[in-house]
Amino acid sequence: MTDRKRPFDLTGKVAVVTGAARGIGRAAATALAAAGADIVGIDITGPVSATLDYAPASEADLEQTGREVIALGSRWTAYRLDQRDLAGLRDAAADSEQEFGRIDILFANAGIQAFKPILDMEDADWHDQIDVNLTGTANAIRAFAPAMARRGGGSIIVTSSTQGQHGTKNGAAYSASKWGIIGLMKSAAMELGEYGITVNALIPGLIDTVLTRHEDRYAQAIDVAGGEPTGDEAKDERTAMEGLAKKSPLGTPMIHPRDVAPMVVFLASDEARMASGGTYSITGGDSANIQS
Repeated sequence: MTDRKRPFDLTGKVAVVTGAARGIGRAAATALAAAGADIVGIDITGPVSATLDYAPASEADLEQTGREVIALGSRWTAYRLDQRDLAGLRDAAADSEQEFGRIDILFANAGIQAFKPILDMEDADWHDQIDVNLTGTANAIRAFAPAMARRGGGSIIVTSSTQGQHGTKNGAAYSASKWGIIGLMKSAAMELGEYGITVNALIPGLIDTVLTRHEDRYAQAIDVAGGEPTGDEAKDERTAMEGLAKKSPLGTPMIHPRDVAPMVVFLASDEARMASGGTYSITGGDSANIQS
């Protein structure tokens, strides 16, 4: 009998994950490791922007991701970096390539979200989300794609959002940044295909992470549904979850990060070698509300 590789086997490959400390980043890092990849985890592990009303990831969060990766039998190395720092990312890319001998996969996932009406915006309300989400994603590609090009192949997955496919009330900066990531992905797919590199965008719906579990997000959901937030976070959470569940075709107000991670593994695998320049949605059915 001929030995056959298991589907979606990433054994021997090296994957870089930004925003690896928690949420989708941690879930993807562990899923990639479970498929056999060694992991380079990158996270700022500290304050990102004064516009945010949720706690930043910590060094302990990133260390926990590392422990989970190692427990799966994969190698792990971590870098505490702000992805707005292109020079720092390039240094991490050079060090990772030297340590592991190769870079095969980039999951450019790190991002932030805040809400502010356009008429009330200060400069930071706009620039911090654009700089972290859009420019930071471009920086990650610019830093790690050269190693893939030298090897003659690789997979890049970037994290956009359903809010990168439609407008978002009081969320123009986030929506613009995530819409821009889709344009970045499609352009990169055109340019990097000649090096055997695929580039695709993950489109998560509303994911149950620290980024979504706070009063500003609940208030925004209630406001869009025509309600009036109370300012009581526990009460607004219940109201928002009820409304989001009713809106979801699968009755799911928020999706767990572990339900998103398998799509990352697929897009990183050889089975997806002919998939490039596309958007891949995990939204609990909310994609049905978006015109392609």
